[in-house]
Amino acid sequence: MSLTFQPMTESRPIREIAYDVLKKAIITGEIPAGERIVETEYADRLHISRTPLREALRKLERDGLVEYVMRRGVVVHAFTTEDVDQIYTIRNSLEMLTLPYIIENATAEDIAALREKLAAMDALIARDDVEGLSPLARDFHTCLTAISGKNRILRVIEGQDEYIRRFSAMAIQQENRRSTAHEEHHKLVDLVEKKDLPALEELMRHHIERSKECCLAALKARKQNRSL
Repeated sequence: MSLTFQPMTESRPIREIAYDVLKKAIITGEIPAGERIVETEYADRLHISRTPLREALRKLERDGLVEYVMRRGVVVHAFTTEDVDQIYTIRNSLEMLTLPYIIENATAEDIAALREKLAAMDALIARDDVEGLSPLARDFHTCLTAISGKNRILRVIEGQDEYIRRFSAMAIQQENRRSTAHEEHHKLVDLVEKKDLPALEELMRHHIERSKECCLAALKARKQNRSL
């Protein structure tokens, strides 16, 4: 495992950089659930002292990403279905808040940019490139919500987005949902262009709720397979 850490190129405190590096590695699965984070080992890997590492670990504990286990030390916390449900519920509620402002602010240039992303996704679906499709699907939603211009809401959404990117990759593996979700992406852009807020809200609510359900189903299936 290779953790990217470049404290000399950043002006932020080392503990914050260490926190961001470890958080990303945990969310993406580079540091898997159940792995012990041994202070001496990870301080060496990150080329930092143990003090900023401990501060980063305390912050990760508050995030629920690691936990202190008796006689084991710091252990990476496994995501539960409750974690996924809560993260999606927060993210989806915030995304719904942006819709009136998206309708209000969307320009012809915004619509064209969204359609350009959809065209790139069309090509990936035609090649059955699931790995490439997942990040583009998240980028589509990010660009859509950004049209709202509601920066405080967008910053909170961004705080959940790392989690959603990992979870949505699980959901998009399901072929039946993959094609349906992409059709819905096209319809969402059509409704924004028409400035049909009621229809946009109805479709978006269905779209993001189905994504959550598919992710929860995928997580449940993964856990069942591991128990066999």
